[in-house]
Amino acid sequence: MGVKIEVFRMMLYLSFPVTMFWISNQAEYFEEYVIKRKREIFPPNEAQNRKELEDFKERIRVRRERKLLKDISVETEN
Repeated sequence: MGVKIEVFRMMLYLSFPVTMFWISNQAEYFEEYVIKRKREIFPPNEAQNRKELEDFKERIRVRRERKLLKDISVETEN
């Protein structure tokens, strides 16, 4: 009787994580959630986002150039 209970418990302990792993890797369960989340993070209005990113990169480039020119001018004065 004791061996049968231990075998049952062992099967339960092993089958639960394996089952949970199998369920969590089924794409159809999470496909809708993933697509919805991706659209929240990366909205489809690509043109506006690209423009904002390009503007940001330009501001950073200009700021970096100004700092570099300032550093160069300070070095040449010394």
